[in-house]
Amino acid sequence: MLVLRRDFTPGIPWPGYLDLPGGAREGCETPEACALRETWEELGLSLPKGQAKVVCTRHKPGGPDWFFVLQVPERLRHQVRFGDEGLGWTAIQPADFVNRSDAVPHFRGIVARYLRGKRTGRDAGTGPVRQGGTVRGTS
Repeated sequence: MLVLRRDFTPGIPWPGYLDLPGGAREGCETPEACALRETWEELGLSLPKGQAKVVCTRHKPGGPDWFFVLQVPERLRHQVRFGDEGLGWTAIQPADFVNRSDAVPHFRGIVARYLRGKRTGRDAGTGPVRQGGTVRGTS
């Protein structure tokens, strides 16, 4: 799993924490298009459309959040070209991310519930997961 280290820009939530690629939607772009664009901007990876799976949504006053998973070959991490947001990036096992005290807490919870859903053979997107997201914006 590819994660970013947040920077210390004034006002940024969770400064210095491990974070997932993501951000706010622009214009009328779909949640998936936003996730793919943000992954391109932050990691330089062009990922295929139509393969990302929504595994969590959260509805907030500012608009809904979506959390996507897209499984890609491990070799893609060698193609990462770090953007200009954050302090750096790393590849980490999802279970290790869940156990890190320096990972954004609500994303730790989402990843943990996704992993539990995979172990039980359930579709993690149909369970009671209702927090966080890597795509943010109003609709």
